[in-house]
Amino acid sequence: MQFVSKTGSIDKLSTPCLLLPVFSKGKQLEITTHFDQAHDGQIAAVLKQGDASGKAGNTLLLQMPASSKIKRVLLVGFGEQGNTSAEDYTKAISESINSLKNLPIKAVCSTLLAVEVSGKDIDWKVRQLVLKSREALYQYTDTLTTSAPDANILEKCQLWHTDDYTAKMINSAADTASSIANGIDSAKKLANLPGNICTPSYLAETAKELGKHHASLKVTILDEAKMEALGMGSLLSVSRGSRQPAKLITMEHKAGPSSQKPIVLVGKGLTFDAGGISIKPSSGMDEMKYDMCGGASVFGVIQMCAELNLPINVVGVVPSSENLPDGDANKPGDIVTSMAGLTIEILNTDAEGRLILCDALTYSAKFKPEVVIDIATLTGACVVALGKHATGLLGNNDKLANELLDAGIKANDKAWQLPLWDEYKPQLKSNFADLANIGGPAGGTITAACFLSHFTEDYKWAHLDIAGTAWKSGTDKGATGRPVHMLSQFILDRC
Repeated sequence: MQFVSKTGSIDKLSTPCLLLPVFSKGKQLEITTHFDQAHDGQIAAVLKQGDASGKAGNTLLLQMPASSKIKRVLLVGFGEQGNTSAEDYTKAISESINSLKNLPIKAVCSTLLAVEVSGKDIDWKVRQLVLKSREALYQYTDTLTTSAPDANILEKCQLWHTDDYTAKMINSAADTASSIANGIDSAKKLANLPGNICTPSYLAETAKELGKHHASLKVTILDEAKMEALGMGSLLSVSRGSRQPAKLITMEHKAGPSSQKPIVLVGKGLTFDAGGISIKPSSGMDEMKYDMCGGASVFGVIQMCAELNLPINVVGVVPSSENLPDGDANKPGDIVTSMAGLTIEILNTDAEGRLILCDALTYSAKFKPEVVIDIATLTGACVVALGKHATGLLGNNDKLANELLDAGIKANDKAWQLPLWDEYKPQLKSNFADLANIGGPAGGTITAACFLSHFTEDYKWAHLDIAGTAWKSGTDKGATGRPVHMLSQFILDRC
């Protein structure tokens, strides 16, 4: 969907559908009342009758006379005038597109930027309008044969604004948002693909294709022989039960000064996780194709950086494997040696994400990073602690953690920080190795991060546990693309 700025008198607009804001209480905006006065008070009448409530997310489609250059008007509710929250605004955008996407409309003109949102500027409003519209329009079609994309899907949205904002400002914000949306869509696609298609080798080929399309990217793929030569015994132990070879994928976006230390993003890329010998229950196991959502988000962020050619150095590292039961798979009680030289007792083979991440985190030190952020669907304990709303955040540097928390608030892609105290480390004690790979049922999200912290002592590091936020279950089953927006905002702020 294309988003472009639009100015001019509301009376002279020509569009298949005009989106107008209305409120449940308080005075209506001048643009709405001006339009209403020119059309016999139809909007005031439907508001009075209660056909349109003006509540946040409520919509009502009005057909205009055949002689009008504006064929339809969609009234979009934003709650009380002067009290529209960020949640009200994003809900209204989503519902407006949902109400139109199955109609024979190719283009719309939106005046919704005229709504004031407390504490939010025009750039934020444009960003949310683009991202929420794209989210509402997203369709997974890659493995469908009986369902084609809707032929009536929206193709263009004019963003009407006053002369207070320049067209350049609006278009720039829309372009940035569109690239973030492209990254989110790419992350969703990779995550939604089934495990028999999206294998570690498929991810490696996807990275190579991305590198071919963007001059700023350098892509490197390490196979199992090269990883073995580097001593990645922990990572390689996970892939032993699979017929799919593991890959370590590196994507370097080099558009900043050569002297600039890079931001390194490390994404867990378990393309399917059956739990290994510690096999998972069969119910819901199909959703374990989503265990690579951390890796998918790294792909999305790197794509965004490359599309915008951001003047910054960012490295994406994706350790990728499957975790399956087999005669050669890890067994509970096995001891493996990580790239860092630490030995690990595997008490539970289903705690494999940290086994591939620890070697990737050690490997990341070679880039002499400014900061390292890992992203992983790591623990069910995080879903218990924070539900599906907030990403878990832990780390060894409070400044970095606060930057990510702030980026999450700006992006409406929120995280919540959990403690990473030394008191939790004894839970990882093993009688037979330097570390155990699990720390028992208490504080599972924290002890998982404590495990990773042993491999991140040489740099500033943050860990994002996205087990609760990376996908939805039930009738809405599908990847969310989180936390691509949060990380994109973090990088944009760094730029």
